[in-house]
Amino acid sequence: MAEEQPVEAPESGPEGDAGQTADKSGQGVVAAFGQSLKTLRTRAGMEREEFGKRLGYSASTIASFEQGRRIPPPRAIDRSDEVLDAGGLLKVWKDQLERAQYPAFFQGMAQLEKQAIELLAYDTMVIKGLLQTEEYMRALLAMRRPPLDDETIEQRVTARLARQDIFDRRPAPLLSFVMDESVLRHRYGGKGVLRGQLEHLLLIGQRRNVELQVMPTDCEDNAGVNGPFTVVTRKDGKKFLYVEAQNTSSLATDPEQTVLAAARYGIIRSQALTPRESLDFIEKLLGEL
Repeated sequence: MAEEQPVEAPESGPEGDAGQTADKSGQGVVAAFGQSLKTLRTRAGMEREEFGKRLGYSASTIASFEQGRRIPPPRAIDRSDEVLDAGGLLKVWKDQLERAQYPAFFQGMAQLEKQAIELLAYDTMVIKGLLQTEEYMRALLAMRRPPLDDETIEQRVTARLARQDIFDRRPAPLLSFVMDESVLRHRYGGKGVLRGQLEHLLLIGQRRNVELQVMPTDCEDNAGVNGPFTVVTRKDGKKFLYVEAQNTSSLATDPEQTVLAAARYGIIRSQALTPRESLDFIEKLLGEL
């Protein structure tokens, strides 16, 4: 399977925040869908404004869809197919468009998250994308240099929010997150954004299939000094190791690497505050804001 091959890609950043070049990897698919949408709309004799009203979007948003500047959500694709009586011609694009939401290097990981029965993540720079509020996401994306355009930001936010469906999936996967204390103290976007993010973590931490842990800065031992990483286990038992750094990302399946990473994560987990202590710690941080 394609996602079982090691993947190397340049121009990545934390949580898949790659630059504009990486975002354009699926542009051909998006442009082709947009052209098909425009052709079917024109053939139906419908102006963008009328079509947009029937879908619940403005004419400018419809133009963004047709010009390949924005990827429509699945429900908009389904509705477009119905309104334009396309007979499924637009619906067949859904899987390809979903993959195109992500940079090429992250597409395999995005698919793995959907197949995961266990996900272990250690983070040292920003809160994991699966745990981010929309406001926190926008604050991070707004800080990118060079700046991302508005369409790319919207695409990233939509895609990242969609990934959070993992929390409501049945059967529920086992999800464990350990993050450095410093991650929880960065006031990206301001106090209000951080306050909302910490409150969100407290809610997520109440879920029975989720464990949140904090690695305090005064901890004298930390097996995670080499940086953040994620280990995903699929239903068939196969493990994957995903790592991102400033200019590279990789998705590896080598058994020795994945087993050792999972073992290292176990040590990190044992060195961090317990889940109960961690939630108390987050509450304390919240009270300090």
